[in-house]
Amino acid sequence: MTGARPPRRAACLAALLAAAAVPGLAAAATLKATLIAPQDDPRLERSRVERAYLGHPTGPASDGVGVALEEGRFELDAAGHEVALDTAEAASLEAARAAAQKAEQAGAAVLLTDLSAAWTLAVADAVKLPVLNIGAADDRLRQQDCRARLYHLLPSERMRTDALAQLLVSRKWSKVLLLAGQGAADQARAAAAQASLKRYGLQLVANKPYKLSADPRERDLANPLLLTAGSTYDVVWVVDSDGEFARTLPYRTVLPRPVVGDAGLVALGWHAQFERYGAPQVARRFAKAAKRPMTANDWAAWMAGKALVALATSAPPGKAVAAAAWTQALPGLSLDGSKGTPLGFRPWDGQLRQTLLLTDGQGVVAQAPVEGLLHPTNTLDTLGADGPEKLCKAAR
Repeated sequence: MTGARPPRRAACLAALLAAAAVPGLAAAATLKATLIAPQDDPRLERSRVERAYLGHPTGPASDGVGVALEEGRFELDAAGHEVALDTAEAASLEAARAAAQKAEQAGAAVLLTDLSAAWTLAVADAVKLPVLNIGAADDRLRQQDCRARLYHLLPSERMRTDALAQLLVSRKWSKVLLLAGQGAADQARAAAAQASLKRYGLQLVANKPYKLSADPRERDLANPLLLTAGSTYDVVWVVDSDGEFARTLPYRTVLPRPVVGDAGLVALGWHAQFERYGAPQVARRFAKAAKRPMTANDWAAWMAGKALVALATSAPPGKAVAAAAWTQALPGLSLDGSKGTPLGFRPWDGQLRQTLLLTDGQGVVAQAPVEGLLHPTNTLDTLGADGPEKLCKAAR
């Protein structure tokens, strides 16, 4: 039938008209939120963005949040609410803390952070508001350094390593050569990789450090042929937070074996070439608005925006809502991330449960949890720290 409205749109329109007809419901109630991001973000330095390393951001988080709020505008109008998003930039940990306190004093009910782990903790400790982390994948934020009102949209490092380990098991690539950088970040991430190998019964045949150096005497410390010699392995797992060494590794190993980790096959929360569950439409809307492909970091920011919309529309139409009510509603949200299953926050660490995508940069090769994997309650909890192994002591 021509001219028929989609059922959801018709229902929203009816709710909007009903709200306009009832006195006292015309004025929208506002959910105030503030996004805190780094000033002169080194991750967005031009040469890094041009290289477009898998798993690294290529644009500001505000792009993803803005797309989600625009998508939810009709739903917000129908519910008699609106979301007001402010942004603040911080040049230091102290500045991030001050920005959070200023936002709280200005009436913000939720904070969004695209910051490092240390800065994120400073923000969470400075206020009594829920904080949505969209920039730090560090496992310590979900484990020993967790906070009761800290929630994570970006998948943790352990979730990503578990996803890769599951794929290796499904492919019967059981012998793993691990190459890791010597910095603190790479060592922490290498520890997560080793925990995942142990969890899924994979064999670590060798753990070798590499070092990128301009010193000619240290050139061999980053030589792929030397690093991958002397061992028998099914796959090479590279840990490189910077991205420069990892991108040179595929097709340069001594044995003709696949590379995973930070090059070759990478586990991410999102890839623009994902082709199921409405994902292409999401990627196209984002690309149209931001003039660039949607990355995993953009997806996390987009999900934070969707969480704000869901929070706002969960309240009674047109009525002012206390900040505490938003806080209480957040843990029970059910969100659509265009990954084929409803997503919600884990009660023990505040992490958003989600499917992960395994990609070579050209397309999505597989999804995790892999098919056939079992769990007593929710297979999504096979990614990352499960409830029984939690280290988080914060009461939620």
